[in-house]
Amino acid sequence: MANRLYLRSFDLVSDAAEINFIQNQKRTVYNTIYPFKIFPDKELRTVEFEPVTIFYGGNGCGKTTLLNIIGEKLHLTRHSAFNGSAFFGTYVDMCHAAVSVIPRGSQILTSDDVSDYCLNIRTLNEGVDLRREEIFADWNARKGGPGSPPNLLKSLDDYDEWLETYNARRKTQSQYTRERMNGNIDMFSNGETAMKYYVERITENALYLIDEPENSLSPARQLELREFLTTSARYYGCQFVIATHSPFILSIPGAKIYELDEYSSDVRPWAELDHVWEYYKFFKEHEEEIREANADRLGEIEEE
Repeated sequence: MANRLYLRSFDLVSDAAEINFIQNQKRTVYNTIYPFKIFPDKELRTVEFEPVTIFYGGNGCGKTTLLNIIGEKLHLTRHSAFNGSAFFGTYVDMCHAAVSVIPRGSQILTSDDVSDYCLNIRTLNEGVDLRREEIFADWNARKGGPGSPPNLLKSLDDYDEWLETYNARRKTQSQYTRERMNGNIDMFSNGETAMKYYVERITENALYLIDEPENSLSPARQLELREFLTTSARYYGCQFVIATHSPFILSIPGAKIYELDEYSSDVRPWAELDHVWEYYKFFKEHEEEIREANADRLGEIEEE
């Protein structure tokens, strides 16, 4: 089956349109105009897509924001909420997507979704459903909504309660719940469950936006996911747009990689990326130790 391109290109808001919009805003109670003013400095205007397209960069570079913008513009199925802003919808409306028909089943998959899936499996297995629902209710009560009173610290005696509310308001429901169930949930033991999530969600002939899939996966599982995504794109009509800094996912054959950093954006081969270079230097520096510790494995490789 030939590769499919359901999403061909995506135009972000132009510099001129951003400036015009910002200048026409009256002073309001909002202290941010996110996601405006993120991408002009990177000189990123149009994204051209391949069967596998990757947004790469460090924390805060905008790769997850870009996924969310695309997902909202295409009205893709979403399984968990994200932290937007009062201007997010306006920004999305000002963008343009060049698409063919977006297939039913296309969706955006986030690390929060995987965490929720693992959490659901674990809570069912360990019988902690009641505790989970209690935490959900606590998060909802503390989170509030538009017009909620500010969370003010009146005295040090109220510090613990103030801190809980502060954390609830700055975290997603999944993040808040995971932290409070940390004694019951060990995400690093759930690699097999996380991999199962991707295999169940990703079917044939659809578009998938995936945010940092490496978060719940060991290196071995990341390689397994790499092969699964490669095969799905090559033979089963899937198109992927992925935000990641995993060298294993970055090395998907034929992937088009947009490097996003503070001042610019560029399309680059995975082997040239700074993140990959840091891994290379580290393992090169410790090569002798690694070879000595894995002499038996090296012997098996040489025999082959």
